[in-house]
Amino acid sequence: MKLLTYKCTDVALQRVNNEPRLGFIHNNQVIDMQDFGDISNFPLPNDMLELIDMGFEIIAEITEMIAETPENFFEEIAYEMNEVTILAPIERPRKNIIGIGLNYTEHVAESARTLDTTGKLPTKPIIFSKPPTTVTATNTEIIKNTKLTSQLDWECELAVIISKKGKYVPKSEALDYVFGYTIINDISARDCRREGQWIVSKGQDTFAPMGPVIVTKDEIENPHNLNLSLKVNGVEKQNSNTQFMLFNINDLIEDLSTVFTLEAGDIIATGTPAGVGAGRNPQEWLHDGDVVEATVEGIGTIVNTIKEI
Repeated sequence: MKLLTYKCTDVALQRVNNEPRLGFIHNNQVIDMQDFGDISNFPLPNDMLELIDMGFEIIAEITEMIAETPENFFEEIAYEMNEVTILAPIERPRKNIIGIGLNYTEHVAESARTLDTTGKLPTKPIIFSKPPTTVTATNTEIIKNTKLTSQLDWECELAVIISKKGKYVPKSEALDYVFGYTIINDISARDCRREGQWIVSKGQDTFAPMGPVIVTKDEIENPHNLNLSLKVNGVEKQNSNTQFMLFNINDLIEDLSTVFTLEAGDIIATGTPAGVGAGRNPQEWLHDGDVVEATVEGIGTIVNTIKEI
């Protein structure tokens, strides 16, 4: 199932208030989740985190209800894609996004050439975080504060959404704790790292474009074999596959849940492959008006424009 958070455009406002809504994609239309619950006589929430809190099992129930619902029943609660504005699927995470650094071999090598990293392959995941205020949606602006940075960079990443509380999760059971997957562009200000700390580099407002949807795990046959790529102004900069992660999703969930308790709605950005601007020769940075497209197979593409202030 492809889940999204959306607002109606002016075309559709005559039917609803213009508040964020939870929906899903069905026959290339957006179906309002709460309205679908009403016609199915099965109460459903109007918020992504509330849906995740119901547990992954709810997805099978909703899928079954969709299959049993006559198509004409969807007409009153469906919107064409051009009638909605897609928001970040989780507009305001409850906690910081969990980031994983240097999780692709070639990215480790390129970072060592140009940044203050050693070039040695990590023996354990490198963990950092991005505040909830970094989140923005597709088709929005990424703010480049020129008082803080002149070295704005891109990082296309597969992100994992956690489905339930977990502590000391063995890797053999890790995927049982996954709700679904989305895309995050881990925007980074390379000249804002402070004595090895990454929060200023990674944590500025709008530095985590996310979306366009959450794809539930039942629709992703193998999250460790997904192509991911990124373009700047139509020119490809990154192209790799999640099979090249140093620490795969099972490893990450085991390690993270040993450090702290994972909870429903937590977001893990699993790292980026080679091809970032800092690793290129000469180095390349994002500037006012640049358009960045981050794509992950099976999920979609998020598109953002750089805005200098």
